[in-house]
Amino acid sequence: MRKIRETLRLHFGSRLGQRPIARCLDISRTTVGDYLRRAEAAGLGWPLPDSLTDQQLYHQLFPPVVPVSHSERLIPDCTNLHTELKRKGVTLMLLWEEYQAEHPQGYRYSHFCELYRRWARTLKLSMRQIHKAGEKLFVDYAGQSLPIINPHTGEISMAQIFVAVLGASSYTFAEATLSQNLSDWLGSHRRAFEFYGGVPEIVIPDNLKSAVSKPCRYEPDLNPSYQDLAEHYGTAIIPARVRKPKDKAKAEVGVQIVERWILARLRNQRFFSLAEANAAIRKLLIDLNNRPFKKLPGSRKQAFESLDRPALKPLPPEAYTFSQWKKVRVSIDYHVEIDGHYYSVPYQLRGKQLDARITADSIECFQQRKRVASHLRSFHKGRHSTVTAHMPKGHQEYADWTPERLIRWAAKIGPRTAAMTKAVLASRLHPQQAFRSAMGLIRLAKVYTPERLEAACDLALDGQATSYKSVKSILTTGLDQQPRQHILPITAPIAHDNIRGGHYYH
Repeated sequence: MRKIRETLRLHFGSRLGQRPIARCLDISRTTVGDYLRRAEAAGLGWPLPDSLTDQQLYHQLFPPVVPVSHSERLIPDCTNLHTELKRKGVTLMLLWEEYQAEHPQGYRYSHFCELYRRWARTLKLSMRQIHKAGEKLFVDYAGQSLPIINPHTGEISMAQIFVAVLGASSYTFAEATLSQNLSDWLGSHRRAFEFYGGVPEIVIPDNLKSAVSKPCRYEPDLNPSYQDLAEHYGTAIIPARVRKPKDKAKAEVGVQIVERWILARLRNQRFFSLAEANAAIRKLLIDLNNRPFKKLPGSRKQAFESLDRPALKPLPPEAYTFSQWKKVRVSIDYHVEIDGHYYSVPYQLRGKQLDARITADSIECFQQRKRVASHLRSFHKGRHSTVTAHMPKGHQEYADWTPERLIRWAAKIGPRTAAMTKAVLASRLHPQQAFRSAMGLIRLAKVYTPERLEAACDLALDGQATSYKSVKSILTTGLDQQPRQHILPITAPIAHDNIRGGHYYH
């Protein structure tokens, strides 16, 4: 008690700060601050009344705490705590502070947390994880499939069932698709986002080939088209670990529920189209999402409206267009080949490797994620789509690869090869479009012999077959080594009374 009185004297009488007082009395600064706060709360100053004993001073500074029985303390609503924890930024500490503000005599933080964790252990294992609102969407295919009957042939094909489940509300989406290939996989994602009316922060798929090109525990390689979809919708793809079903427990449970509450009910129905099957699935999906929870209040639909829907990011103005990605190499004629058609890129990219984005209507070429060329897609094989701006002015950068040089190069093999090269170059609107064919023609001399190539070109020119493929076909079949058939000279018709003339057949 001496140190308490001395603390009050030095502070109120000598006007010393807390640190000097702590050094003088050899006590901590926090203890000095505690004494002063208690004295202020008790209304004590300096000097103290002479009649105030040490025991009376202690009781004024440290009044006894009236114990509160467990029966008088309000037990927190653990169901409400479980729901609130799904909201962004909400923690047990925040919920406990709110609980204390309403019930000052309530449980301390440690016992408050223990009460909640004890209640959470009574839930199913799949419900123990805390999923933030709008954060995660779990996607997978069901193990069961749905038979679709072709009404014309009677052939039965097995439709795959795509399932998506939101983490916080367990709001479920399901649909039937013809396969699990890339186009169906990405199309199901687009329709799932439209079903939810928004986009989650993270999508968690399995490691199927349409999602992950190369599985890895730490850095899996996503399919480029899947990554393209993620960038379009502004979400992130985090695949579950290989053979770790707990990483996507929501999807596993969602698949099980869809199989039991939707596919099992459709087992005796026959479907003659995919649209007919999806109409039946959508009808049962409404009933599934409106079904009340067993151990939690409300339903999936109600939880979605209160938790996930406000937290989802808005859909982009335009829906995702399915695209495929392909590595392409720019040839010396500044064109890249995609499905047999040739598309131009800026001539400065000769020899570079580019990323081509292929959609149903367009072709886009990228270098280090920067678009360098764009074309309408063409399905004419062997043709060229050339943008004039991609070509060099006067072909100065391609001085080494001019039509004249290719003709001179071919002339070293023979005149007929030079004539064929000239004809090939003349067959295109821009001679540069035929550089690839002309070079292929000249290189045939390495595969065969210059003599055979010269003979094949001579034979092709006689038949007016002025293309690389025609010459190669002659060499492959050996027609250049067979005797040439001489054309007989045209003579006048024989005049004779017994020979009918052409007028007879009119």
